[in-house]
Amino acid sequence: MKKLIIIGFIVITGIMGFKMFESTDSKKGLEVGDKAPYFELLDQNGSVFKSDNVIGKQPVVLYFYPKDDTPGCTKQACKFRDEFEAFSDLNVTVIGISKDSVASHKEFEEKYQLPFTLLADVKNEVRKLFGVPKAALGMFPGRVTYIIGADGVIQYIFEDMMHAEKHIEVALKFFRG
Repeated sequence: MKKLIIIGFIVITGIMGFKMFESTDSKKGLEVGDKAPYFELLDQNGSVFKSDNVIGKQPVVLYFYPKDDTPGCTKQACKFRDEFEAFSDLNVTVIGISKDSVASHKEFEEKYQLPFTLLADVKNEVRKLFGVPKAALGMFPGRVTYIIGADGVIQYIFEDMMHAEKHIEVALKFFRG
């Protein structure tokens, strides 16, 4: 009987632990067919970026990533850099968003010669606005790419934490048809 009580306690504690790491955001994430919401954030140069200056005027790849200068995020950013001309030829704007500061984004941009906009969502307000889920039991910010049409409507959403470079392949494949 004592063993059953201990096992029960362990099981209940484990379930409570997993629940603790789940995202507490009650807002459901945006879906394909939803209009991309308006937002303002500072870019890597400290300038105010207003989403309606780009979104709703031309196609956009808006990608949320966990952190500047980490292995996966660096691979992802450098792959976007390496394919930047292909996106430009398709008239697609690439924008990266993370919780990092303007200064961190500036260092990241300069270190890897990134030719696209990085936005500092230091309060995670835009991440929440889009409903980007957390990864790894809610311990890390998720990695999600939104493909937004020239009309400002979300056309495709790709979420994959482990295969950062695949986000670029998926986006290019989408735009190339």
